[in-house]
Amino acid sequence: MLEELGEGSELKGAFKGEKVVSAYSGGLDSTLVTILLTELYSFDKVYPVLVDVGQGEEEIETAFERAKILGLQPTFIDAKRELVTQYVFKCIKANGSYNGYPMGTSMTRVLIASKCVEIARKVGARYVAHGSTGKGNDQFRIENTAKYLAPDINVVAPVRELNLTRKQEEEILRKRGITSKPRRGKLGGDINLWSHSIGSGQVEDLESQYPEDYIWTKSIEEAPNEPQVIELEFERGVPVRVDGVTDPVQIILHLNRVGGEHGVGRIDIIEDGMLGLKSRELYEAPAATVLLKAHHDLECLTLDKEQLKVKRGLEQIWAYIVYHGMWYHPLRKDLDAFIDSTQQYVSGTIWVKLYKGNVDIVKRSSKLSLFSPEIRSLKETGFDQRDSIGVARILSLPYQIMSKRERQMQVSC
Repeated sequence: MLEELGEGSELKGAFKGEKVVSAYSGGLDSTLVTILLTELYSFDKVYPVLVDVGQGEEEIETAFERAKILGLQPTFIDAKRELVTQYVFKCIKANGSYNGYPMGTSMTRVLIASKCVEIARKVGARYVAHGSTGKGNDQFRIENTAKYLAPDINVVAPVRELNLTRKQEEEILRKRGITSKPRRGKLGGDINLWSHSIGSGQVEDLESQYPEDYIWTKSIEEAPNEPQVIELEFERGVPVRVDGVTDPVQIILHLNRVGGEHGVGRIDIIEDGMLGLKSRELYEAPAATVLLKAHHDLECLTLDKEQLKVKRGLEQIWAYIVYHGMWYHPLRKDLDAFIDSTQQYVSGTIWVKLYKGNVDIVKRSSKLSLFSPEIRSLKETGFDQRDSIGVARILSLPYQIMSKRERQMQVSC
């Protein structure tokens, strides 16, 4: 198979004497890439970089096992805390959601690419490689990041450049003694702390269900018949304590477990990809579902009406930017500056009830709350209602003028 791919290809032997750093997860695509980089592209040295973004011990063990078969020694980087504090927390403050998807993969690809560039600088490599196809979104997220952090770096994408099919990839790996590991379900997917992307573009109809592919969330039928109330404390827009858990990474893991137990966080959406093509995407994101709802609610309690109006519009732009691989675009940093300014008020505690896939707010508390029942309540005097008479007259004046204009138009016609 490799011989056939190499025949007549200008890529064959084109990189002799060069080093390359390759994003490596141990999955089919990234494992294949390490083979192609050596045997077809002829790189002298391949440096696989394995980044822990919360994919779990099983996935990491598989990655090391496959690397051993190929005679590779991956550089392992535990980036879970960085993912949470530098990416997920920004997403929470921005209520980040694109078409209903909390953008876990979108952010982790940026983080992984940044680590590859970091290692490339250390080892003196002029090339960074990845296993993304030419049909998906990750190619853009990785390459935008690499080019921003290292404008002189060159990017190699063998799966895309060779126009490989999944069947061809599996055949090449099989000949190297690497077979597909048994899937937990039919589709497989991409796992990180913030979301589990199921199938990653493999769902090709609008009705099939894949219950066996959910690894965090129970079905509604299997979820407990008794609800569970959890307590979430926020400071300046980020969670600092959840049911007594204070470590940032453990907060996410705790909510993935608890939320998943109650069937919270299953997402089935029609997504508009970066190439403008629609796809049906399946996700599960219990922690993201709970935290985003609680944070959004706390903002309603602590931010002014005008702040909320502007922020809700900017949140959509923020999500669009992050999804489309523009993490390092100056506009995201500008938006973060505004968002961070609003978050100085977003502190307090939210209690939510988890039950059969639902997340219901049951109690709110904040020292910075703008909720003032002593003024607004109909049961209290609050302020002299007669003060509103003049206000109502002034506010209604434009409507009188508009009405007069409409009558004039009717007469003219």
